[in-house]
Amino acid sequence: MSITLLLVIFGLVAIYSIAVNMEESDYGLLIKQIIALILGIILVFVFGFIDYRTLRSYANLLYWLGVIALVGVLIFGTTIRGTKGWYSIFGQVFQPVEIVKILIIIFLSKYLSAKSSVGFNFKNLLVSFLFVTLPLGLVLFQPDLGSAAIFIVLWMGMIWLTKVKKSYMVLIIVFLILCFLVSWFFFLKDYQKDRIITFLQPNRDPLGQGYNITQSIVAVGSGQFWGRGLSLGPQSRLNFLPAKETDFIFSVIAEALGFVGSFFVLALFGLLFWRIVRIMRKSQDDFGIFLTWGILLMIVVQVFINIGMNLGLAPVAGLPLPFLSAGGSSLLVNLMAIGILQSVYLRQRKSIA
Repeated sequence: MSITLLLVIFGLVAIYSIAVNMEESDYGLLIKQIIALILGIILVFVFGFIDYRTLRSYANLLYWLGVIALVGVLIFGTTIRGTKGWYSIFGQVFQPVEIVKILIIIFLSKYLSAKSSVGFNFKNLLVSFLFVTLPLGLVLFQPDLGSAAIFIVLWMGMIWLTKVKKSYMVLIIVFLILCFLVSWFFFLKDYQKDRIITFLQPNRDPLGQGYNITQSIVAVGSGQFWGRGLSLGPQSRLNFLPAKETDFIFSVIAEALGFVGSFFVLALFGLLFWRIVRIMRKSQDDFGIFLTWGILLMIVVQVFINIGMNLGLAPVAGLPLPFLSAGGSSLLVNLMAIGILQSVYLRQRKSIA
């Protein structure tokens, strides 16, 4: 928990530095993040207190509630930055796809732990894929390409833990390649194609589609070794850096705190990953192992994609940096995941005792 809090504090400091640079020093975003943190800490204790094995009994119900939430947002949702993926309630927005990531992990953990104990076959593989395809398709309709990619990685990563036959994995990879080709010609919108092309050729349109990546790389380099100092970085202070409180918050940190601050953030993430792996290895049941592994995948993939975006090593996918990016939905769900991990850890200690 201490590692997580340090990461959140880094995020709050970065958001504060952004708020100071606004024309009228608007601290509304910082206040919302602090409120989300307080609610998130409550969730950590609530889910840490609940026996994680209880989630297995409600996995099916939680899955369908998640599907209903994704259907509802397509009908009643609010569109932000071209994606219809937010519920607006009394002026506050919530992104249901964030909680659905956890619900899919819980559902797959139940299904895969039950099937892998008796032998995992192609039928089980197909059924698990169909269950992931439903929310995946709904997310693509928003469209939210980044979250859709997370769903695919979660499914493939958790399937890998079942020690499925290599031939099945080859079929999966071929199928996904075919899906990508079909999506490219029939489903992906022009701006989504541009993001992928810009990733491969970032200098082809430096003032258009490549602007975000170019400014992010400049901001990271601008920080040098010690950083420019909070609120003193020219890229973030002069608003050259877009979406700096969400997608590109790592660039804000790198510009303000330099290599030293960036390395410290990466080291904290590394320690967090190590702690989760230790919890997984000591887990006493298959459900706990799958659950812990799924949460690790969810956090790791988002960290690598987001930081990759900031360094120009990955396409801009609109994924937040866990625990640091502004956004109550992401912070609440990630802290909920930490609470579940705490529950797995505490039950391990009790069973050993």
